[in-house]
Amino acid sequence: MTEIYLNGKFIGYVENSVEFVDHLLSERRKGVISNNINVFYDKEGGTISIECGRGRLRRPLIIVKEGKPLLTDKHISQLEKNEITWSDLVDQGIIEYLDAAEEENALVAFAREELTPEHTHLEISPLTMLGLCTSLVPYGNFNQSTRLNAGSKNQKQALGLYVANYHIRMDMDVNLLHYSHVPIVNTIMHSISGYEKHPSGQNLVVAVMSYKGYNMEDAIILNKGSIERGLGRSTYYRPSTAEELRYSGGLIDEISIPDKEVKGYRSEKDYRYLEDDGIIYPEAEVKEGDVIIGKTSPPRFLSSTEEYNLATNLRRESSEDIKHGEKGVVDFVLLTENEEGNKLVQVRIRDTRMPEVGDKFTSRHGQKGVVGLIVNHTDMPFSASGIVPDMIFSPHGIPSRMTVSHLIELIGGKVGALAGRYIDGTTFKAEPEEALRKELLSLGFRENGTESMYNGLTGEMFEARIYVGNMYYLKLK
Repeated sequence: MTEIYLNGKFIGYVENSVEFVDHLLSERRKGVISNNINVFYDKEGGTISIECGRGRLRRPLIIVKEGKPLLTDKHISQLEKNEITWSDLVDQGIIEYLDAAEEENALVAFAREELTPEHTHLEISPLTMLGLCTSLVPYGNFNQSTRLNAGSKNQKQALGLYVANYHIRMDMDVNLLHYSHVPIVNTIMHSISGYEKHPSGQNLVVAVMSYKGYNMEDAIILNKGSIERGLGRSTYYRPSTAEELRYSGGLIDEISIPDKEVKGYRSEKDYRYLEDDGIIYPEAEVKEGDVIIGKTSPPRFLSSTEEYNLATNLRRESSEDIKHGEKGVVDFVLLTENEEGNKLVQVRIRDTRMPEVGDKFTSRHGQKGVVGLIVNHTDMPFSASGIVPDMIFSPHGIPSRMTVSHLIELIGGKVGALAGRYIDGTTFKAEPEEALRKELLSLGFRENGTESMYNGLTGEMFEARIYVGNMYYLKLK
């Protein structure tokens, strides 16, 4: 006897468990019962779990019978002509959604060529096994899973154009990357997700070599000339808010230039940017301690006025100012009201930031590094054709992390830049490395991606050839 559980609650027993499960699956595919139901048969535990609750993560798979997928070329043709929809395939029992538990009972084929009579399902595409950010990693099948996870997480932290209407929004602590690029080496998911509308990185010329010990461990070296031309330049936005709160007894906050008699009054220099209404004007350059919204409030406790034998209407200073270590330019000033009808003022400060020692950069392969040195353009290594790299990456980061895709992208980016085209790096279906090497050779470069380079300080040619290519790099928060 096998126990049956519905959403974790015991509901009864069944004798022929295999027949019972097969019957449920058959009825689900026919549409007799909801296709939102999932069934898991635990042979070792002797239980059947039926789940139909909300919040389960499920993914679509093609149903396979007798070693053949139910999805045919005819169905694909009908989909392309809009004669049928995705929902029709689900309703017809051609595609079904499995949760993690039911997938334990399934034998899923990676590709159509691998199908056997024992298989129950087929992947729609090998790429569907990966999440959105992970599928944005080019040549991901050459990496370990830990590096893929790191690469996907790093892409979430990258600076870019996070929304198109950022200039009229008051978001807290956001960064905007200047001169963001569409990656030369991309995947099919870049076009599906519309990544070109909101890119979050830049294509850089990267040389893989050591440089005076300044790029040990995870450190990277940047070209100062590239930084001055816009590499990694970003703007940091931070809004400040002040509102006129109302208190019991008819007391209220007041947004204005504080009077000198107000308790906690600062120097006149701190209020120099405030206009008559107590609010700073746009495009004012501010630094630490400058007041941007003048405000006074009633005493915190009435007993405090009695202590100094002062009138109960004595006010205290409660202005909004620039915090310690911050600076910037007033970008946007907004005057409005909150839900309670109180006056609300928001001031957004922008601060342009250029890469400096200690900033974090990463490739899409989990190769995160910290800027260890910024070198003058004239002191950077250069190739025989005069190409100076934007970044120097340590070769010691490859053997330990085993990010082979990092090296392949360097070759792919180089081919794409020279040939003037995008390189398809879709995981499992990317352009072959051998084809890229042959094309690189036809473009007049060594097929292994190395070049003869010269020391920027002495002008001498390095004894070893340097691995140089184009890489899409992200600046992290």
